[in-house]
Amino acid sequence: MVLPNNDPNLDLIPEARREIIRLLKRRGPLPVEDIADALSVTVSGARQHLSSLERDGVVTYQRVRQGPGRPRHLYELTERGDALFPRRYAELLNELLGYVREADPALVDRVFARRSQRRFEGVRSRLEHLPLADRVRELVRILDDEGYYPELQSQREGEWRIVVRNCPVKLLGEKYAQAFTSEISFLRRALPEAEVRRSQHPMNGHLCCAYDIRSLATEPAGNGGVD
Repeated sequence: MVLPNNDPNLDLIPEARREIIRLLKRRGPLPVEDIADALSVTVSGARQHLSSLERDGVVTYQRVRQGPGRPRHLYELTERGDALFPRRYAELLNELLGYVREADPALVDRVFARRSQRRFEGVRSRLEHLPLADRVRELVRILDDEGYYPELQSQREGEWRIVVRNCPVKLLGEKYAQAFTSEISFLRRALPEAEVRRSQHPMNGHLCCAYDIRSLATEPAGNGGVD
């Protein structure tokens, strides 16, 4: 396997395969013959590289019939392959939010509050009517679907910890604390029958975020939380 499942990185891929990925990004779907010609390799060699990239989920192909004879395979990047190319979304959002703050500082607060509310509304049906333990587990599945790479750790009865390994708002939160506030606000909306505290925070030197959850039906056990 060339690519770790949770950390696609173009630099980890052998040079010839990187060239194929860049070629497909620049020129779109291509037959193997065009790829071989562009890389100055044999068709057989190009197919070997494409097979490896296909196994890693980076490249796929579609069959296209062009006149008589067998259909041709046109290779293209998958969503995973396309994600190998850096996107400066956080920088762009920081810039745009800067303009918003200049126009109306309070609007930044409302934007993140609205995000938290809408995010909860989008998953409410998955959480309703579940007992707390099942709700916590379903919430972890939701975070996993959203790319947070969460880990659920059971503490004692009625208590859990959710460790978030990949926080999508980390870069935004370095400039706008509201981004982190909206994260814990979402969790508290999702778990109204529990106390939710952030016990680890990247802004406090931790490598990831961690949220401690305690059922309000249990006795408080003291805490050293940071939020």
